[in-house]
Amino acid sequence: MARLRSFQRLAAHFVDIADFLLVYIEEAHPSDGWVSSDAAYNIPKHQCLQDRLRAAQLMREGAPDCPLAVDTMDNASSAAYGAYFERLYIIQEEKVMYQGGRGPEGYKISELRSWLVQYKTRLQSPSTVVIQV
Repeated sequence: MARLRSFQRLAAHFVDIADFLLVYIEEAHPSDGWVSSDAAYNIPKHQCLQDRLRAAQLMREGAPDCPLAVDTMDNASSAAYGAYFERLYIIQEEKVMYQGGRGPEGYKISELRSWLVQYKTRLQSPSTVVIQV
Protein backbone atom coordinates (compact mmCIF):
# COMPACT_ATOMS: atom_id res chain seq x y z
CA MET A 1 0.00 0.00 0.00
CA ALA A 2 2.96 2.35 0.55
CA ARG A 3 3.88 1.95 -3.13
CA LEU A 4 0.31 2.64 -4.09
CA ARG A 5 0.34 5.88 -2.11
CA SER A 6 3.60 6.90 -3.79
CA PHE A 7 2.03 6.18 -7.17
CA GLN A 8 -1.01 8.26 -6.25
CA ARG A 9 1.18 11.21 -5.20
CA LEU A 10 3.07 10.94 -8.50
CA ALA A 11 -0.21 10.85 -10.45
CA ALA A 12 -1.47 13.93 -8.62
CA HIS A 13 1.78 15.78 -9.35
CA PHE A 14 1.77 15.04 -13.09
CA VAL A 15 -1.97 15.12 -13.74
CA ASP A 16 -1.43 18.08 -16.09
CA ILE A 17 0.62 16.03 -18.58
CA ALA A 18 -0.47 12.40 -18.19
CA ASP A 19 -3.42 10.15 -17.52
CA PHE A 20 -2.83 7.42 -14.96
CA LEU A 21 -4.46 4.01 -14.72
CA LEU A 22 -4.08 1.20 -12.21
CA VAL A 23 -4.69 -2.33 -13.46
CA TYR A 24 -5.40 -4.93 -10.80
CA ILE A 25 -4.01 -8.30 -11.88
CA GLU A 26 -3.79 -11.77 -10.36
CA GLU A 27 -3.02 -11.72 -6.64
CA ALA A 28 0.72 -12.32 -6.15
CA HIS A 29 0.46 -13.75 -2.63
CA PRO A 30 -2.99 -15.26 -2.12
CA SER A 31 -3.85 -16.32 1.40
CA ASP A 32 -4.52 -19.85 0.13
CA GLY A 33 -1.34 -20.05 -1.94
CA TRP A 34 2.14 -18.56 -1.76
CA VAL A 35 1.55 -16.43 1.33
CA SER A 36 3.79 -13.48 2.09
CA SER A 37 4.76 -13.06 5.73
CA ASP A 38 4.13 -9.31 5.55
CA ALA A 39 0.86 -9.43 3.61
CA ALA A 40 -1.40 -6.58 4.67
CA TYR A 41 -4.56 -8.33 3.43
CA ASN A 42 -6.05 -11.81 3.47
CA ILE A 43 -6.98 -12.29 -0.20
CA PRO A 44 -7.54 -15.84 -1.46
CA LYS A 45 -6.77 -16.87 -5.07
CA HIS A 46 -9.41 -15.43 -7.37
CA GLN A 47 -11.79 -18.14 -8.54
CA CYS A 48 -13.96 -15.83 -10.63
CA LEU A 49 -14.11 -12.25 -11.83
CA GLN A 50 -16.28 -11.25 -8.85
CA ASP A 51 -13.45 -12.37 -6.50
CA ARG A 52 -10.99 -10.22 -8.43
CA LEU A 53 -13.35 -7.24 -8.42
CA ARG A 54 -13.78 -7.50 -4.64
CA ALA A 55 -10.01 -7.65 -4.14
CA ALA A 56 -9.52 -4.69 -6.49
CA GLN A 57 -11.69 -2.60 -4.18
CA LEU A 58 -8.82 -2.64 -1.67
CA MET A 59 -6.63 -1.01 -4.31
CA ARG A 60 -9.38 1.52 -5.00
CA GLU A 61 -9.41 2.44 -1.31
CA GLY A 62 -5.62 2.92 -1.38
CA ALA A 63 -5.74 5.24 -4.41
CA PRO A 64 -9.28 6.61 -4.70
CA ASP A 65 -8.37 9.29 -7.26
CA CYS A 66 -6.80 6.95 -9.85
CA PRO A 67 -8.94 5.14 -12.41
CA LEU A 68 -8.85 1.39 -11.87
CA ALA A 69 -9.19 -1.46 -14.36
CA VAL A 70 -9.27 -5.16 -13.54
CA ASP A 71 -7.49 -7.81 -15.59
CA THR A 72 -9.53 -10.66 -17.05
CA MET A 73 -9.46 -14.08 -15.43
CA ASP A 74 -7.18 -15.35 -18.19
CA ASN A 75 -4.72 -12.61 -17.12
CA ALA A 76 -4.51 -11.12 -20.61
CA SER A 77 -3.16 -7.73 -19.47
CA SER A 78 -0.59 -9.26 -17.18
CA ALA A 79 0.60 -11.58 -19.95
CA ALA A 80 0.71 -8.83 -22.59
CA TYR A 81 2.73 -6.48 -20.42
CA GLY A 82 4.72 -8.92 -18.29
CA ALA A 83 3.22 -7.22 -15.27
CA TYR A 84 3.31 -10.06 -12.75
CA PHE A 85 3.69 -8.96 -9.80
CA GLU A 86 3.68 -5.25 -10.49
CA ARG A 87 5.11 -3.01 -13.16
CA LEU A 88 5.12 0.60 -14.29
CA TYR A 89 4.56 1.67 -17.91
CA ILE A 90 4.22 4.84 -19.92
CA ILE A 91 2.27 4.35 -23.11
CA GLN A 92 2.00 7.17 -25.60
CA GLU A 93 0.07 6.89 -28.85
CA GLU A 94 -0.07 3.09 -28.49
CA LYS A 95 3.71 2.83 -28.07
CA VAL A 96 5.53 1.80 -24.90
CA MET A 97 7.76 4.74 -24.01
CA TYR A 98 8.88 3.50 -20.59
CA GLN A 99 8.84 0.01 -19.12
CA GLY A 100 9.93 -0.38 -15.54
CA GLY A 101 11.38 -3.56 -14.15
CA ARG A 102 9.25 -6.28 -12.65
CA GLY A 103 8.23 -5.74 -9.06
CA PRO A 104 8.88 -5.74 -6.34
CA GLU A 105 12.59 -5.04 -6.97
CA GLY A 106 12.12 -3.37 -10.36
CA TYR A 107 9.18 -1.20 -9.31
CA LYS A 108 10.86 2.20 -9.11
CA ILE A 109 8.64 5.25 -8.81
CA SER A 110 11.82 7.37 -8.95
CA GLU A 111 12.53 6.19 -12.52
CA LEU A 112 8.99 6.94 -13.57
CA ARG A 113 9.20 10.36 -11.95
CA SER A 114 12.46 11.11 -13.80
CA TRP A 115 10.90 10.18 -17.14
CA LEU A 116 7.90 12.39 -16.45
CA VAL A 117 10.07 15.33 -15.34
CA GLN A 118 12.10 15.08 -18.55
CA TYR A 119 8.94 14.81 -20.65
CA LYS A 120 7.38 17.82 -18.92
CA THR A 121 10.56 19.83 -19.49
CA ARG A 122 10.45 18.98 -23.20
CA LEU A 123 6.80 20.07 -23.36
CA GLN A 124 7.62 23.39 -21.73
CA SER A 125 10.69 24.13 -23.83
CA PRO A 126 9.97 26.26 -26.86
CA SER A 127 10.90 24.56 -30.09
CA THR A 128 13.35 26.33 -32.31
CA VAL A 129 12.13 26.76 -35.83
CA VAL A 130 14.53 27.71 -38.58
CA ILE A 131 13.04 29.22 -41.72
CA GLN A 132 15.28 29.85 -44.70
CA VAL A 133 14.19 32.66 -46.98
